[in-house]
Amino acid sequence: MSVTRRDVLEELERQSDASTGKRTSVESLADALAADERTVREQLDGLESCALADIDANGRVRITVTGEELLALDLDEMIVVDAEVTDRG
Repeated sequence: MSVTRRDVLEELERQSDASTGKRTSVESLADALAADERTVREQLDGLESCALADIDANGRVRITVTGEELLALDLDEMIVVDAEVTDRG
C-alpha cells in the first residue's frame, strides 16, 4: 500500500494539534501508517509547502489550522499538490 498525503495528513491530525501546538515525530507517523520514514517525510514536505503541516527545526511536526480545516470539509476526494515556486525576479 502506498501512503498518500491525505493518509499522512489524517494521521497527523490524530497525533498533533494546531491550537495547542502539540507535535509528533516522523517515526511515530511512519509506525502508525506502517510506512517507511522516508516516504512519510516526503509527504510531510509536500504538506508543509501547502501550509497544511508545520515542521520545526528539530523535525517535530504538527498539523496546521489550515490542515485541520481542510479535513473538516470531509471531502470524498482531495488532491494535495506541491506549491508551485514562482520566480518573480
